[in-house]
Amino acid sequence: MLYICKNTKNTSAKNFTFVKNATMLKIGVLGAGHLGKIHIKCLQMIPEYELVGFYDVDYENARAVSKEFKVPAFKSIDELVDAVDVVDIVTPTISHYDCAAKALKKFRHVFIEKPVVTTIQQAKSLIAISREADVKVQVGHVERFNPAFLSVKDAIQGPLFIEGHRLASFNPRGTDVPVVLDLMIHDIDIVLSVVNSKVKKVFASGVKIVSDTPDIANARLEFDNGCVANLTASRISMKNMRKLRFFQPHAYISVDFLEKTSEIIKISDVNEETLKNPFALVIDLGNEKGQKEIIRSTPEAIPVNAIQTELKSFYDSIINNQDPIVSIFDGYYALEVAHMVLDKINEKMTFFEL
Repeated sequence: MLYICKNTKNTSAKNFTFVKNATMLKIGVLGAGHLGKIHIKCLQMIPEYELVGFYDVDYENARAVSKEFKVPAFKSIDELVDAVDVVDIVTPTISHYDCAAKALKKFRHVFIEKPVVTTIQQAKSLIAISREADVKVQVGHVERFNPAFLSVKDAIQGPLFIEGHRLASFNPRGTDVPVVLDLMIHDIDIVLSVVNSKVKKVFASGVKIVSDTPDIANARLEFDNGCVANLTASRISMKNMRKLRFFQPHAYISVDFLEKTSEIIKISDVNEETLKNPFALVIDLGNEKGQKEIIRSTPEAIPVNAIQTELKSFYDSIINNQDPIVSIFDGYYALEVAHMVLDKINEKMTFFEL
């Protein structure tokens, strides 16, 4: 049975000011594909949200999803937007701007999957619309909520070199955008969140293998503060990998986003307790530098559902009137750097025939 919401109530900005301060927020999902269904499932597990329903352009898919999750399927985007306080956009990237603009112009808070939109101009326009609406917008850079990253985030202080590999086997679902916008943008966002400096130079190369846009890409980002990030992304790999390694003074930090594990290796001065420990790893630097101890630790990553956590964090930002953890500006900066990478790739694009 397909649940269809036929009657919806139009909510004015004045009325919306009242409902956004309520304990529970009504939320609706736009897009019920692979990721959209995950969002629907996660929202059903967050008691602070009332999942009013969803909209999907594919009627047969909407019918199946409605039956599976017992959630009403709306007949149009407008009807869904009118019925909720918060709109969760999980549609293909090409439709992000139109969906978000429609929701923002009706004063709805918006959670929008990454990349925030397709073009820089669209991102600037969306920022202007969100400012006018005076509502919250969060971008779904879910790796910020990965347990492995959360376990070491505070330990990442002033990294000078960052190396990342994000490799995935081929999936046609992500080929509506280049691999830079599909995969690498995750690592770009993480890097921007910890470096806290402007990008000075970008060097990049990439190749098309099976799609019309780059499927493999490598980028070198140089920052004003001297930090360098070397990022590689591929969506035609034989194995999956999602790792970032941070090198900073006196420490090396590794994050495995796929396995949800992390490691911290620090170098510290040797003391009396160190010398008494037969298992201590001590190295002699020679000359006047003396001895140093290498300390390895594996921080505990508290198991959490990253998507559920980011959606709950958005609720908290709305209720507490705080900036979202991943704001629309964060989404814009990640998109801006991603396009800088794409511009460099397009300068020397190579296409390999299989």
